[in-house]
Formats: sequence, C-alpha cells, structure tokens
Amino acid sequence: MTLPTQESPSLAPTTTAVTTTATATPSSLASAPASAATGAGALTSAVVSGAVLAAAITATINLWLARSRSREEERARLRRAFAEAFVAYTTYKELPYAIRRRHADQAADERVRLSEILREIQAQLAYHLAWTALESPAVGRAYKNLVQHLRRTAGTAMHDAWEAPAITTDRQMNVPPTVIDLSELAQYETAYLDAVHTHLHELLPWWKRLWRRRLLR
Repeated sequence: MTLPTQESPSLAPTTTAVTTTATATPSSLASAPASAATGAGALTSAVVSGAVLAAAITATINLWLARSRSREEERARLRRAFAEAFVAYTTYKELPYAIRRRHADQAADERVRLSEILREIQAQLAYHLAWTALESPAVGRAYKNLVQHLRRTAGTAMHDAWEAPAITTDRQMNVPPTVIDLSELAQYETAYLDAVHTHLHELLPWWKRLWRRRLLR
C-alpha cells in the first residue's frame, strides 16, 4: 500500500520584500518655512544695518562739514574784527599829518573837525582795547602795547603839529620824517600782527595746522 508522500517544509528562509515609504512629519514641514523666514530675517537685518551705518556716516560727515564751516566763519569774523582794530590805530596815527595839513583860512572849523575825529578815534581805540583783551589775552596785550606807544609817539607829534602854523602852499603837503617820525611804531605793529596770526592759526583744525607746518619747513 503506497502512502501518500508529504512534502517537507523548506528550511530556506523566506524573503519578504519590504517597501519603505518616506513619510513627511509635521516637524519637517514646519522647518522649511522657518528656514526661509530665518534667511529673510538675516537679509532684512543686513539691509537695515547697512542703512543705519550709511546714515551714521552721513550724519558724521555733515557734522564735520558744519563744524568746519562754523570754524571758518569764526576765523573770518575775528579777522575782520582784528583788522578794524588796526584801522582805528592807523587812523589815529595819521592825525599828526592831518593837523599839519589843516586849512589855514578855516582855523576855527578845522579845530572842531579834527577834535571830533580825535574823539571818535579815542572811543574806537577804547572799544578795541577791551574787545581784543576779552577775545585773546595775547592779542589784547599786543594791541594794548601798540596803542600805548601810539598815544605817546603820535600824541607828541599831534601836539607839535597844533603848535606849528597851518600850511599855506602845496609844497608843505609833503611832511618829511624829520618833522613827523613815527617809525618806532613799526616793531609794535609787527608784534600785534604776529599775535593775531598766531591766534587765528590756533583756530584751524589740527590737520590744517600740520599741513601748513609742513609747507613752511
């Protein structure tokens, strides 16, 4: 009797094909917009930082230009004021010549006219003496010294001019140094102008002072 044959189970391992499918998780979906937002934020921050830096540089340049203009305007104002002080000095210095050349036929009128001029100049000198001393002690001292010698030297010359007779001819218009000699004032004029130059030079920006110093070498 033949028995039915029974197939024995295979001992070889059975291979099962496994298919892996990538599944998008919520965290990965959220990370993409976050990365984009981070990049945009960095770009915006860079743009804003650049704009702030440009604005700061512009403000600094404008401030520097404003200060430079202000300093130049201040130097120009001082130059005019110091020049006006010197004009008052030279006007007083010319009075001995004006007195010598007064009109002989209008003695009374000439005395009044020249006395008024002298009074006005004295007032101007007093003003400039006070102003220069307040503006710069060094310039004030130089101007005070100049005016002191002016009053002594030109004052004596004015006294002598009033004592002398008024001119009556064209030739007498030429007043030689032997009659009026104010040459000793030259050294005090130079001292005053040097003091003014030094004071104005100190008001220059440091780089301009350095540049001028190198040019003078």
